[in-house]
Amino acid sequence: MSASPHDPSQAALRVEGLRKRYGRRAPWALSDLTCHVPRGAICGLVGPNGAGKTTLYSVISGFLPPESGTVDILGLGPFNPWTHRGRLGVLPQDASLDPRLTCREFLRYMAALQGMSAAAAREAADRSLDEVNLADRASDRISSLSHGMGRRLAAASALLGQPELVLLDEPMAGLDPVQAASLREVLVRQRGRSTLVVSSHNLTELERICDWVIVLERGELVQQGTVADVTGRGVHVGWTVGPGLESVDEGSALAELRVALEKHTLRFEPSDDGGILHQVTPPGDDLDVSAVTIARILARRGVAIRSVQRGRSLEESFLDRS
Repeated sequence: MSASPHDPSQAALRVEGLRKRYGRRAPWALSDLTCHVPRGAICGLVGPNGAGKTTLYSVISGFLPPESGTVDILGLGPFNPWTHRGRLGVLPQDASLDPRLTCREFLRYMAALQGMSAAAAREAADRSLDEVNLADRASDRISSLSHGMGRRLAAASALLGQPELVLLDEPMAGLDPVQAASLREVLVRQRGRSTLVVSSHNLTELERICDWVIVLERGELVQQGTVADVTGRGVHVGWTVGPGLESVDEGSALAELRVALEKHTLRFEPSDDGGILHQVTPPGDDLDVSAVTIARILARRGVAIRSVQRGRSLEESFLDRS
C-alpha cells in the first residue's frame, strides 16, 4: 500500500521550523516554515514576490545557511555535495549558461560534475537534449540560442541523469505559449520518475501539471496539500446555467434542488442570461451522485447546463487569500 501524500515521514523533501533573514534587523524571509513534498509528486510552490520561494530553494540546495530549522532531502539530511551528488537537480531563476560552450559540451560538463564517467556523460547529455527537443542544436553554441531554447537547455541540466528531486525556479519565465507548452510536457513526463518542485507566477500552468501545492506568504506557510484540497475540487461545484433558475419561490427549480440536496449548501449567483449555481457538499458526499440529481432536475425543468467546474481555479483560490 502506498503512503499517504500527507505523511511527512515518506516525503522526498521535509522542511521543519526553517528561519532565514538577510541581516539582524531585516524581516524574516522564512519564518518557522514547516512543509513537505511527497515522493514522486509535481509540487507547485506558490506565493507573491517576497514570499520566500527563492530563499527556500537556496537554503534547500545549500547556497544559503538557515538561522535555525532543519532540511531533509530524500531522507538523507540537509544538502551535502557528496551525499546528494546526482540526486538533486536545481534550476535557479536566473541561471547563466556559458555562451562559449555548445549545448552538448555544457550538458557533458554538468554530468561530469555529478560524477558520471565520460561515456555516461555523453549518453546522459544526448538523452537530455532529446528530452527537451534540442537534439538538432547539440553542436550549436549557447550564444546562438533564443531565450526559450536557453531556458529549455537550463531545464535539461537540472533534469540531467534523472535526479530524484528537482527544484525549478520560474522555469517558464519569459517563454511564449508554444515554448511554455513544450517545457510543460517535459516536466509532466517526469511524474513518478522524479519529484519536482516548480515555482511560478503562472498559476494556470501550475494547475495543469501539479498534484501538490505549497502556498507561502511573507516566509510563512499559508497552506499545503493536493490541488484538490487547495482548490476545493472535492467539495465545491460551480454550475453555469441558462435562464430558469432565478426564482426562489416554493415549487421553483432552485427550491426543488434544495429539497433534494438538503444537506448541501446551494447558492445562486444570477446574471443577465442565467447564472452560476454554487454547490458545496458535506464531508464524505459522493459528487457523482449529487451531479446526477442536479442534472436530472435541471433537465426536467428545461434549465440548460452550459458548463460545470469542480472546485475553483488555483488562481482564484490564491487571490482569495491575498
